[in-house]
Amino acid sequence: MGVSKLRVQFVHGLEGSPQGSKARLFAEHFDARIPEMDTRDRAACVEVHRRALEDFRPDVLVGSSFGGAVVVDLLRAGHWRGPTLLLAQAAVYYDPEVELPEGVPVWLVHGSGDTQVDPEHSRRLARTGSPDLVRLIEVEDDHSLHDLTSGGKLVKIVRDLGSSASPEEG
Repeated sequence: MGVSKLRVQFVHGLEGSPQGSKARLFAEHFDARIPEMDTRDRAACVEVHRRALEDFRPDVLVGSSFGGAVVVDLLRAGHWRGPTLLLAQAAVYYDPEVELPEGVPVWLVHGSGDTQVDPEHSRRLARTGSPDLVRLIEVEDDHSLHDLTSGGKLVKIVRDLGSSASPEEG
């Protein structure tokens, strides 16, 4: 088997885009799919990414901030069961009672200096789901996770997550 690039689908946040810094980073290091979406309509965003998941079949699904809420919606609806990375996720902001589903590998990364989404939201969410599959990574960074993104650590986290589990074949 030849070496192939990890397939990463990225769900950007309210201020992100397919041309944003995280999207460009993923496109540079992975076989990346970053669909355009209208962030004013979360349900429509979920549908855009549900279709992309079926078509693209990524190895890892990544959601940032608002995109993290979209990814949690996809998980809860059963549209995705594979390795998932939530960056400064806002799912708890939109639904304080939200929980991760059982049996899904989910890593959460949150900056301790995030002033837009309380890091406690990721701590709370990380206490749900399957304890052996959920991992919380707190970093000294802001909401945009600029240091993590520019320093190359984000690429390593995605690679580590992608190699730690494989998505369920459906």
